[in-house]
Amino acid sequence: MINLSAPSTVRRLIRENAFRYKKSIGQNFLVDGNVVQTIVKAAGAAPGQFFLEIGAGFGALTQGLANSGASVVAVEIDAVLAEVTRKLLADYPQVQIVTGDALRLDLASLVPPGQRCRVAANLPYYITSPLLIKLVESDLPVELLVVMVQKEVGERLLAAPGTKDYGALSVKLFFHAEVELVAQVPRTVFFPPPHVDSAILRLLPRPFPYPAADPATFSRVVRAAFAHRRKNLKNALLAAGLAAEALLETAGMDGKRRGESLSPEEFGRLSLAAAACR
Repeated sequence: MINLSAPSTVRRLIRENAFRYKKSIGQNFLVDGNVVQTIVKAAGAAPGQFFLEIGAGFGALTQGLANSGASVVAVEIDAVLAEVTRKLLADYPQVQIVTGDALRLDLASLVPPGQRCRVAANLPYYITSPLLIKLVESDLPVELLVVMVQKEVGERLLAAPGTKDYGALSVKLFFHAEVELVAQVPRTVFFPPPHVDSAILRLLPRPFPYPAADPATFSRVVRAAFAHRRKNLKNALLAAGLAAEALLETAGMDGKRRGESLSPEEFGRLSLAAAACR
């Protein structure tokens, strides 16, 4: 069986298929078997499990997951690449390659009824934030996510309240899941190599997310708090058109604090106050 994570294999496939890179969708292919195994191990891949993979590429991670005995549905936005990878993995009956945009697809429809799923992905920068939010806020029955992201994005996702990297994305992810660093990865594990290093993260969805208002209200409050980082909480909420004084009084919070000092749980409380003060 061909090793789809070997650099020589990927170079040959690119050459034989006259493949043209699409910079707009961040095509950098994983060419390191050790990194593939790090992701497979972190995801706990095993027979009987179902994986949803975002961004199949030439199938390096898809093959690694399938070799563990797990079933895999891999989404690939590039139709030409998807067809090549579909043929490469034809000997794996438990693998399905779906052509489409993961941001637009109904991902829940790809999961067999009654089946819990795990997510594994090597995410390009342009899709990272919206896709992670979609995955954790959707009704997808996800029990675990292992994703490779740009190092800078990983630092934001791992940031604690009060730090410079802490922001709206940190809050939204922490609110729904515990986030931990699995490994840091040099840019040399990709072909062609990107301009930055990467990080592998594991996200464990919280069984009971913190109390909060509806997603739209929660997002509005979080956006308001970080839209003007130099403003205190009261002024930031006012700038967003919210009834700041009533909202803060209801939430029992000090308006002189800055939004970046609030924990995800406190943002949940603030969103409930915003809903009550409409």
